[in-house]
Amino acid sequence: QVQLVESGGGLVQAGGSLRLSCAASGLTFTTYTMAWFRQAPGKEREFVAGISWSGSSTYYAHSVKGRFTISRDNAKNTLYLQLNSLKPEDTAVYYCAAGGHGFTLPTECDYWGRGTQVTVSS
Repeated sequence: QVQLVESGGGLVQAGGSLRLSCAASGLTFTTYTMAWFRQAPGKEREFVAGISWSGSSTYYAHSVKGRFTISRDNAKNTLYLQLNSLKPEDTAVYYCAAGGHGFTLPTECDYWGRGTQVTVSS
């Protein structure tokens, strides 16, 4: 049974930082491109960042590039997202996903976590 469990969300002031983690189990972690998505109230789920199985390639949405950093520790089956210089518009539920035939669209991903809330106050 595949499980992706996110943690690390919370309430932070604008300009602050958070580090999200996603612990994976029940899948061969090193065979998956992994990604972070987010969904704000009333909006569609959107791609935030992705990382290749080896960690050698990373991809970011334009809105977060230069502020967020995706990484992974294959020895620990864990995915991370470092969020810096947070803005109120970053407020959303953040989801970890295991890519399938792609990883930048929700429909392309095979497995999902339940999400962790990030709230940025102004």
